[in-house]
Amino acid sequence: MAHPDDLELWAGGTLALHARHAPVTGAVTAHDEVRDSEAAASAKVLGIELELLNIADAAAVDDLIRRHRPEILITHPLDDVHPDHRAVAAAVLAGLPEAHIHTGCPRRLYTCDSYNSLTLSGPVNARVIVNVTATFDQKMRALAEHRSQPIDDHFGPMAQNLATLWGGRIGAARAEAFTPIPILGRLPSAAHL
Repeated sequence: MAHPDDLELWAGGTLALHARHAPVTGAVTAHDEVRDSEAAASAKVLGIELELLNIADAAAVDDLIRRHRPEILITHPLDDVHPDHRAVAAAVLAGLPEAHIHTGCPRRLYTCDSYNSLTLSGPVNARVIVNVTATFDQKMRALAEHRSQPIDDHFGPMAQNLATLWGGRIGAARAEAFTPIPILGRLPSAAHL
């Protein structure tokens, strides 16, 4: 992800849910001492490992995949409204092919939600919605660790609104949305993350 609070905002409930059953590593671009420290504290709340990248380019993505061999990889929408998010998504697509050929990983690639579920191409077209009711409070506690950011006035309410809207689509209190992306011409076979 592009920013230290992106893991929590866009996939925090899902990451915490998966961390209950398997090791989860989040990778974000390093920023400054304050934001990086907040990211580390937040990762602990989610129960995940954190890697801070000096630069999020294709080589860094290739290295992450080869070292961690993830079953699932989540990144930003390719047409996200934020240019930093688009750049990271492009780096994932550029770094993925060779690493996947050599490791078989990841098996599934998804993009996450975006600001108010809008991209440059229109509404997020999520085909996978994960019930995060059980981990939503954990997500919000993790997001609150980013004290230098406008969590209470901006990101927190947006996270709550999105989780409620996506949850309503599957009959859950809270949910997060994801869009499967083909890996070398193959879409994920699972109906969930």
